[in-house]
Formats: sequence, structure tokens, C-alpha cells
Amino acid sequence: MVLRMALIGCGRISSKHVEAIVENSQIVRVESVCDLVIEKAEKTADQINERLGYRPKVYADYKQMLKEVDIDFVAIATPSGTHYQITLDCLDHGKHVLVEKPMALSTVHMSEMTTVARRRNLKLGVCFQNRFNPPIQELRKKLESNAFGRIFHGTISVRWNRNQDYYKQASWRGTWDQDGGVLMNQSIHGIDLLQWMMGGKPRRVLGLIKNMNHPYIESEDLGIGVVEFESGSVGIIEGTSNIYDRNLEEVLSIFGEKGTVKIGGLAVNRILVWRFPNEETHPYMNLSDPDTVYGKGHVALYKDFCESVMQNRDPYVTGEEGQKAVQIILGVYKSALENRWVDLPVDFSTEQMKRWSF
Repeated sequence: MVLRMALIGCGRISSKHVEAIVENSQIVRVESVCDLVIEKAEKTADQINERLGYRPKVYADYKQMLKEVDIDFVAIATPSGTHYQITLDCLDHGKHVLVEKPMALSTVHMSEMTTVARRRNLKLGVCFQNRFNPPIQELRKKLESNAFGRIFHGTISVRWNRNQDYYKQASWRGTWDQDGGVLMNQSIHGIDLLQWMMGGKPRRVLGLIKNMNHPYIESEDLGIGVVEFESGSVGIIEGTSNIYDRNLEEVLSIFGEKGTVKIGGLAVNRILVWRFPNEETHPYMNLSDPDTVYGKGHVALYKDFCESVMQNRDPYVTGEEGQKAVQIILGVYKSALENRWVDLPVDFSTEQMKRWSF
């Protein structure tokens, strides 16, 4: 069985979608690609033609595309602030949806997306591809087998560089209504992994955000968060885009009564520390870094999502799962805005940060 799909959004992240499509060509075929900038869609169509030997139809208007092209699902790789409306439009046309992170910038919007998908019996998957990284899967197995015992605390540190040229490439970047800052854009993958590994629901959050080095954007380039979970465990978040002079690392650490694990590399792709009783090493300590901070997880993500459609089961990262990291980030923003601990879940959106000033 081969699923027919459309790709909406042919910008920076679309290359990872093309890579995943090529690697899963036995189960997926791209019928159309779409971007407001038609030249970008044309370029993506050419790439698919070059690598797979067929050329998808090209559109600038996704609504017209939904009316004219016969597809099973849509992958959405547009600016963050557009994910909500495009997802709803695709669901309304009876299409399954795989949407890039963050799935939306508002708790109300996220809830509506998941509710509509469930009501219409359609799959809604979210691109948290780092969950598929082999070292992350190994860590997850240890957690599920209770090898750590009680989890004391965990940390995620995203230490990257984003310069003015990056923001000049797209006017939506760094804005509150379409993006958010380093937490919502760059650090969200790591925050998702942290909350996924800590176990239990987050109870409250305390946040601090600053703009240290990017006066030309609205949002933060440094974000710090402390998350207390219902279990009593504590998660610590550090996200920055101020690292001189290029991306440094993304590091996830989990500390428990019977285990210590630290996963790092460019994209949480290599085990740095692996300590359990009579177990002090792991083969994945020798893995090489991927070409980019996006890693290789989109390939496995696409395979799982396609199989979820074919087997009528939930994707590995559902809409409900996709909300959790966004909830924490919005909690950090609300906490910074109000200068207090904030209980989770919150009812909040990035647009409410427009009254914030650094």
C-alpha cells in the first residue's frame, strides 16, 4: 500500500521531509507540494523529481490544492503561527495531518486541533522526530523498565546560535504572533524529551526569559525554566541562541536513584554518560553527529505516521503528546510575564506576550 500525500511549506525544514519521503518511498508518494512562494514549491518538486523520478503538482494556494488533489494525508511545514488554521482546513477536507512543531501557539488552538481530529477519526501527528533517535529510545526503555528507580531531576540544555541573517530570511521568526523565541522554536524538541522522560504530569513552572543579543526580534533569546512534576521530580530548562559563534550542543540529562544518563551531541544523538549498576558503557557512545541539528528522525517519524494510517492506530507522537511541551513553554512565558510560579496546565497563547517588554 502506498499513501498519497501533499507537503505544505517548502522552506528551511522541508528538506528533512523530502529526505523522509525518499527513504519511505515504498509506502508514500508526494502528489503535490505547496508554498506561498511558488519558486520554493517548484524547487522542492524538482528535488523530488530528481531523487524519485516523478514530479508532484505545484501550488501556491493550499486550499485550491485540497480541492483538486486526491491525497490521504498532508504534512505541514509552514511558519508556526499558521499550523492551527491549515491543520483545521486539512481535517475539514478529511485528510490525516502530520504537523511540524509547535503544533500551535495557543492552548485553545491545540485542544481544538486534537478534538476535531478525534471526532473525525483522523490521525494527527506532531513532528517531534528526536523521540526516534536511537539513544533516546534506549533511555526510554530504561525508564519504562524502572531501571532508574525514583527520578530526582532532569535537565535539557539547548546551546545554539541564531544570528541576524537567520531572522532576515523570514519576517515571522522571533515574533510573538507567529513564532515565539528560543524556547518555542529551537528548544521545544529538547523540552519535549525532558517532559517525556520525567514521568507524570508537570504541576507548576517558574520561568525567566531575556533578550540578550537580538534587539531586532520581539521574543527571547535566552529562556530558563524550572518545572515541578506531580511525582516531585524537577526538570530544568536552559535554551539559548546566543552561543558564539555556532551551534554547540543539545544535552539531555536524567538523574535517578539507580541511574545517570547524559545524551548530547549536536542533536541529542550520542550517549555521553550511561551509568547503572554493573553497566557503565553503551555502544551508542560512539555515534557520529548528523549533518544538522534536525537529526535523522524524520525518516522514522514518517514511517510510523504512514503505518498509523494504514493500521488505523495512533501515531507515536499524537496531538495530545504534541501539546505537552508547548504547555510547558507557554507556562514559562506566563510565569515570566506575571513574575510568579504558574500552575499547569495553562490557558495561554504567545500573542498574550505582546504586552511583554525586555
